[in-house]
Amino acid sequence: MNTIRALIALEKGVTQETVRTALPSGGIEVVQWLEAASAQQAAKQTAADLMIVACSAKSGSAISMIDRVSKLAPDRPVVVLQLDGADANGFMQQVFAAGADDIVALPETPERIRHALQKAIARKRGSTLADGAEPASLVCVLGPKGGTGKTVTSCNLSVALAEQGQRVCLVDLDLHFGDVGLGLRLTPERTIYDLARAGGTLDADKIDDYLTDHDSGVRVLLAPVRPDHAGAVTPDFISEVLALLRSKSDFVIVDTPAGFTAEVITAVDNSTDIVVVGMLDAFSLKDTKLGLETLDRMGYDPDAIRVVLNRADTHVGIAKDDVASILDRQPDVFVPSQREIPRSITEGTPIVTGQPKTIAAKAYRTLAGLYTGAPAYAAETNGSAPAPEPRRRALLRRA
Repeated sequence: MNTIRALIALEKGVTQETVRTALPSGGIEVVQWLEAASAQQAAKQTAADLMIVACSAKSGSAISMIDRVSKLAPDRPVVVLQLDGADANGFMQQVFAAGADDIVALPETPERIRHALQKAIARKRGSTLADGAEPASLVCVLGPKGGTGKTVTSCNLSVALAEQGQRVCLVDLDLHFGDVGLGLRLTPERTIYDLARAGGTLDADKIDDYLTDHDSGVRVLLAPVRPDHAGAVTPDFISEVLALLRSKSDFVIVDTPAGFTAEVITAVDNSTDIVVVGMLDAFSLKDTKLGLETLDRMGYDPDAIRVVLNRADTHVGIAKDDVASILDRQPDVFVPSQREIPRSITEGTPIVTGQPKTIAAKAYRTLAGLYTGAPAYAAETNGSAPAPEPRRRALLRRA
């Protein structure tokens, strides 16, 4: 879909010319202009991609109109154009409580308005699927520091999920130095940078053209090939892409760079689950603990977080009980230090397929099983944590 088809409801006193001046000059087709008095019946009978409500924060009737039109078609997003910038009596909070998907306070640039409309459509399509099923689980793989094995974990988790019959999309969000293509031996003919530069409205079919197929069945959105391309991929764009990918997958796995950069926070904010990857050494365990504490301060549910400990059989004087004490929790999966792992990276073949009988491969399948409910593998490598019950839940902020 390259053109947004919009119904526009005007509160009493708001003119068509005022709204036309604010909207982008192209890419939006006004299906019908609706006056406040007739908006409810007309909106119910007219098909469109979204509803735009133009109103003032100072009006007492605006909230009731938003409430009415948002209930007419629950699958159709509602975006409010607020004609005055002042937040009168908590107007913004009332708008969202009435069912609006977004609000734009004018004056605002036409491109920012276009982006808000596109984002609202993408989010609604990502959360409401045609067959009534839940959107895909989105698993964000992160770690406070580089070198802990996030990309290896992301690749092997994705392939292990695909082995279990899941439709999997893997996104490389290390925009400066992404290695997913190397880890899966994929040629980056089209990347997330190319998608960002393509222009026009995003939809799932358009994104599909920018995915690279892996032999396992995993579909991959690769990172830019050059570090200077990273700036073209904004957090808002990432949110739209992730929402659309969730509408056509069973699992979306997101590989992230080290730390809590803007793109990492965006991925976490869109996630249903998180995998924190660390290693068995004092420095890494300290950083892993800080990462868990950061997620806690952000208000994320600890029950939606898994901890994977790489090189779990390394003899560094830290025992299994010490790890639990340092992290204030038991890791969910222990991955041993096996020479087959760096060899698999060099060959571009995930260890779950290249060396499927190794303990490391079984550990990654165990991680996948935590999300699918598949039987856990015994992986006694300096002690393996018992497999918790599988969870498929939203990553909710705690009250």
